[in-house]
Order: sequence, then C-alpha cells, then structure tokens
Amino acid sequence: MKDKVLVTGAGGFIGSHLTEALVRAGYSVRALIRYNSSNSWGWLDSLPADIRDQIEVMAGDVRDPNGMRIAMQDRQQVFHLAALIGIPYSYQAPDSYVDTNIKGTLNVLQAARDANVERLLVTSTSEVYGTARTVPITEEHPRQGQSPYSASKIGADHLALSFHLSFETPVTVVRPFNTYGPRQSARAVIPTIITQLLAGAEELRLGSLSPTRDLVFVQDTAQAFLAIAASKALIGEEVNIATQQEISVGDLAEKLMVLTGARAKVVSSDERIRPMNSEVERLLGSAEKLNKLTGWTPKNDLELGLKRTVEWFNDPVNRAGYKWGIYNV
Repeated sequence: MKDKVLVTGAGGFIGSHLTEALVRAGYSVRALIRYNSSNSWGWLDSLPADIRDQIEVMAGDVRDPNGMRIAMQDRQQVFHLAALIGIPYSYQAPDSYVDTNIKGTLNVLQAARDANVERLLVTSTSEVYGTARTVPITEEHPRQGQSPYSASKIGADHLALSFHLSFETPVTVVRPFNTYGPRQSARAVIPTIITQLLAGAEELRLGSLSPTRDLVFVQDTAQAFLAIAASKALIGEEVNIATQQEISVGDLAEKLMVLTGARAKVVSSDERIRPMNSEVERLLGSAEKLNKLTGWTPKNDLELGLKRTVEWFNDPVNRAGYKWGIYNV
C-alpha cells in the first residue's frame, strides 16, 4: 500500500476523479466531503462499487479548524481541492469565498503543519492570471484578480507559499487551467452547451463568445496531480496544468454541435456575461515546467476529451440532475 492521503473537496468534479485515480494507483484514501444531513457523498456516490468501497469517507468542512486537524491524522499526503468556484456567485457572496477559499485554506495549512504531513498540494486556478498579458502563460505571469473568486484564490495561493517559506511546510500550488469532462457542474460552459443541445433547445444561451480557454480533460488533470505529488523538485513551487492550446467559446459551441448532432442558434445572453472588466478574455497556459519536472503530458486531445464528455452526458441517468433551462451561477 502506498501513502495514506487526504483529499478535501473529494465529492466534487475534479476531486472525485482524483480520488478515483488515487485508489486505482494503490493509495489509502480518506475523502473529505462537506457535511450534509442526507449523507450524500457527491460524485463519489457514482464511482464503481469496487472503488467506492476502498474509500474512507469523512464529513467535515474546511472552515472548521478542529475538523481539519482530525481529518489529517495519520495522513502523509494531502490534496486540498475544497473551494467555492463559481465566478458569477462570487459577485453576490464574496464573504463566503473569503471564508472558504482563504480561511479554509489557512485551516488546512495549519493542520498540515501540526500533523507534519510530507506533501501538501493546494489547488489554485488559471483565473488568478486574469486576461493573458503574454502567452503561453507561465507561472511567472502577473496575478490579476478580475473577480472576487480569483482574488480569493490569489490570497490562498500566497498563504500556502508563505507557509513553505515561514515553516518549511512541503507545499506545492497546483494551477489547473480549464478542466472539463464527466461530472462537471452545469455552471461550467461545456456542460451548459451539451445539456442545452441534448435537451433540444432551439437557442443555445451562452455568455460572451470571444474568450479563449485552455481546456484540460479531467483524467489528465488527475494524473498531473499524482505526478506533482511524486516530484520533490516541486515542493515550494507553483505549477500549471495546461495543454498549451486554446479555443474560443464560440468555436467550442460549434464543435459540440457537431459532436452531439444537434443544432441551435447561439445567443449571447446578458445575464451570462461577466462585468466588462471582470471577463478573462484569454487563457493559454504553459505546461513546460510540469513536463520538465515530471514528464506529464495530456493523453486526451480536445477532440477525444470532448467526445468522451458528450458520451457521458448522452446517458440520461448521468444528466438527470442537470437543470439545463436554468442559468446556474
């Protein structure tokens, strides 16, 4: 058996895929899911039974310092993914983003320091870079908080790095670009497009069509996390996960119409457009550092990743909980 690990945010989109990858790789996994009275484990409930039975599920909340100390007992490695991630909702509820993303990360850092964990991976986001000033975006690119969400993640990133510099906490800040794939929430652009098309919508309602994104298939993102955790050279470092390719939202919609076999008129809806100075117009990441230090490269190009995503959403059982007719913030 490999190391005993803790995954926060394990019931979420990336967290569930990472948890599954860790189990398959032979790790002993404790999965932290946010407490709820219905005993839902989020997307962990959808994992194959032979994988799910190997996971120790613990309910808690990263905003609770004592809970984090308990969750980290006897763990060698920690993958911290728990966060509030919806950008539009951060305009409405910025306090909750500070509480969860900044103070929650602080609680994880303090608990990891107390527990003397061997590795701590703190999950960031490409949104911290804001609209690209130079491309491809390397880890040295300036930070620009163009939404309360991205500002909260910038704060969390710097807190994590400060713990490495101050206390030698073995932190790595992991910065995925736009991850997509099965189980992604409806607030993200790809599920939004696919679920509207599969529902037979005559109008495909989106936000701005011009922004470009560097899209990483979720299983490739999960494998990157494993590669980063195995690299001592990345302790105290920030590292991107990216494909080094970009596509605009408008072109992405056209590609998904081909893959789903459905056509709809694309409409740019005012309610889905970010405030003018808040929209991140271009994200194109560099994965050179990650490749050099771990050898990681994505196994799924955009065509294959989108095809696998559409296949998952084509199953009515998988998309049953997606309210395609409602704008999800």
